Amino acid sequence: MTTSEKPTQSLHRMFAETWRTLRCDVFSSYRPELHYMRGPGPKWREKHAPAKADRAAPETSLANGLYAGS
Repeated sequence: MTTSEKPTQSLHRMFAETWRTLRCDVFSSYRPELHYMRGPGPKWREKHAPAKADRAAPETSLANGLYAGS
């Protein structure tokens, strides 16, 4: 190997490493938006739903309470 080949090889190696790093950073296959949760699903709601007796509470209106004394 002559001394003139060494700078060319190091330049080539540096270019290859830079290209590899740039390619990995720009064209990464990891897309975090595909992994985000968007809230509880139907199974969670089904498990944590209040009992049907709790849902049948009588409706009270603020307007009815204000006008009842008039």
